[in-house]
Amino acid sequence: MELQSRNAELQAQGLGVAAISYDSEEVLAAFAAKRDITDLALLSDDDSSVIRAFGIYNHVAEEGLGPNADDPAVKADVERYVSTVGANAGIVGTPFPGTFIVDRDGRVTARFFEEFYRERNTAANIMLALGAPLPGIAGAQGETAHLTVASSQSDSTVTVGSRFHLALDISPKPGMHVYAPGAEQSGYRVIALTLEAPDFIRLSPVRYPPSETYHFEPLDERVPVYLQPFRLVQEAVFEADAEALAKLAELDELSLSGRLDYQACDDQVCFNPVSAPLTWTLTVAQLDRQRTVAAPE
Repeated sequence: MELQSRNAELQAQGLGVAAISYDSEEVLAAFAAKRDITDLALLSDDDSSVIRAFGIYNHVAEEGLGPNADDPAVKADVERYVSTVGANAGIVGTPFPGTFIVDRDGRVTARFFEEFYRERNTAANIMLALGAPLPGIAGAQGETAHLTVASSQSDSTVTVGSRFHLALDISPKPGMHVYAPGAEQSGYRVIALTLEAPDFIRLSPVRYPPSETYHFEPLDERVPVYLQPFRLVQEAVFEADAEALAKLAELDELSLSGRLDYQACDDQVCFNPVSAPLTWTLTVAQLDRQRTVAAPE
């Protein structure tokens, strides 16, 4: 379970972690034994009082069993927010799943929710969004004539609905620069990460850090570039619809291929474009129902 594997790192950031569920203590105890969870608090909210207090009680489950259950709009909501196979009495009381960050005074300082009930943010992805990234899982490292590249990933194991990220730490060699977004307006090739993902992985636009302005004196030209080490981040989500579930059920491991395209220049020469191949490997696990609340200790 990802939260348990990251618990010590989260505590080092000053965060205590509690996973809150509407399941009974007996169900949670069986789950903990099955997953060998020993140092993560699994809390039973079997009357949904905490779920209601946080304002995330999933009313759609009750609507799916009510007098308007056959309404197409209600059916669509049930499929999106409750279950792809329809509502049943056993899921009344569930929350809209998500993650809260709560300060020492009990105030919510951040929250992370998805549009589909099976999608989940990983702890590493949340901490990246909060500006306090957890160490990634180191991957391959490489070097070209112009820069060095180290790949990493937020999580070694992902499951159906996981929101995770892949990263490239790029260091231009002394005297070199590569072009940042905006440089294409001056006809330059912006450094780009392209991932060849299967159709059950949804990709967000690559995140670029702030750049700096480079003044090319011979042409009195100013363009955005990267001269210092920087990071590119690709966020991705494993789809969680029925088709994706069927495909992922056949996988224990998944390799994602991609490439880094760039053109490097120094103060005098612009070198030929380069396309460097990349690979990430992910372990695929089965989906478990979970919901988390994180609070500083």
